[in-house]
Amino acid sequence: MDITEANFDPAISDRDKELKAARNSDQEIHLMDDLPEKEKKSKLFFAILETCFIFIGLLCIYFFLPRMIHGDGAQRYQYLADFLHHGITRNPGAKYSLVGPIFALPLLIIGERLGQPVAWILVYNYILFAGCLLAIYLLCRNHIDRGLLRKFILLLVTSSMFAAHLFAFYGEVFSAACIGVGIIAFMRRSRLSSIGGWIAVILGVVNTPAMVGGFCLLIFKRMLDMKRLRYLIAVVAVAALILGESWLRRGSPQASGYANDFGFHTVMPYSGLPGFSYPFFFGLISILFSFGKGLIFFTPGFLLPVRKTMLKLQEKYDLNLYQLYVLWLFFLVGLILVYSRWWAWYGGRYWGPRFFLFASLPASLALAVRLHDKGTKLWVNIFTGVVLCLSAWVGVCAALFQSDTYISTCSANNYALEAYCHYVPEFSVLWHPFVVHPHLDFNQGLYLVYLLVVFLYFFVPLLCKIYQQSKGIVVATCKPYLDMTKWRI
Repeated sequence: MDITEANFDPAISDRDKELKAARNSDQEIHLMDDLPEKEKKSKLFFAILETCFIFIGLLCIYFFLPRMIHGDGAQRYQYLADFLHHGITRNPGAKYSLVGPIFALPLLIIGERLGQPVAWILVYNYILFAGCLLAIYLLCRNHIDRGLLRKFILLLVTSSMFAAHLFAFYGEVFSAACIGVGIIAFMRRSRLSSIGGWIAVILGVVNTPAMVGGFCLLIFKRMLDMKRLRYLIAVVAVAALILGESWLRRGSPQASGYANDFGFHTVMPYSGLPGFSYPFFFGLISILFSFGKGLIFFTPGFLLPVRKTMLKLQEKYDLNLYQLYVLWLFFLVGLILVYSRWWAWYGGRYWGPRFFLFASLPASLALAVRLHDKGTKLWVNIFTGVVLCLSAWVGVCAALFQSDTYISTCSANNYALEAYCHYVPEFSVLWHPFVVHPHLDFNQGLYLVYLLVVFLYFFVPLLCKIYQQSKGIVVATCKPYLDMTKWRI
């Protein structure tokens, strides 16, 4: 039987899965016992070091990143405050769901009693992110290699778009965390984990109804894998919750709050039109390749070849890592297909591709797999080095260079030059710091040093591996041209 079929065979009981996970954990402990003392100490040292890196990164994000309430976050905060003081009130123009913000209610209550409601509410996305990392670790620690797991979590902290989403009260962190962790949970196949995972995924989608496209592709793939129609129940649940919230808060199941939503009319030929009016082809290539919003620049990890390596890991651990990666990609493809038609596919005045924060999960996982693999070909290692450099720079910009380009240039004259920030490299949030040379304060300098140390921790071993693999090729290629006895004036 094929390894992927075995993992999804319904005849495999939950008890069998738990026993296999326990055996994997025991086997990992025994393997550690069988290692030479020097190698055992080395593994322990790197485990402690990576764990420290993760905690230091979380502390840096908490203490060094600025937090502010603005834009859509301000509206979500107002909806939550109104709900706390007046209950559910009907507002046909309310755009955003209360599903995500409602879980921040305890923070708002504490904040109001202490006289700092905004300060407390702005910690919400940070708590969600930290909780997401903890949930990923607890769900996966006995089911995949822990070294790989630590690398994945560390990359999410230092080399992804998440840092740029933790300083405000927007809704993307809730949806990305719930859906990403939820998919891991229902793949565990235990009854409690499966139910909790589907609830998390459903809540994440209801919080951002535009994610229904990704959710439908996820359900389709899951039905094909498991050969079960019961997953359609989740689609019905999502539809019922979205329509029910619209009816309660806006007075009609069909009222989405986006009826008259459109942007300014600029030099761009399709600007100023409402709804799903953007040409699909232009939206698709912009989401993928534009300098200021393109996923190829902000989440390059998903370009890495990982299938064979992930399937090889399946021989040792019971979590089908490749299947998880594919499910995440299916969901991401659904997001891209939906937002390619949306007039504001770029996410408005926001750093990077705002609607595609979820893409950081599969991209970081793929990069972690490549960095963890010991037997990779030379060209794959070179490509991995390029992806690592770009991903690390994304993490630096997300945390330290929250560019004011939109305020100074792209938002001027009713956003007349807004497209500059989307398509022109010099105005991209990734490359604009090279143009303006922003000043870093002391705390930002410390954070930059931390990010540099983590980058070198990943990059130096990779560079040494590339050197060892390429040394013979370089010598053989250059030797005929360096033989000075054959040179003449």
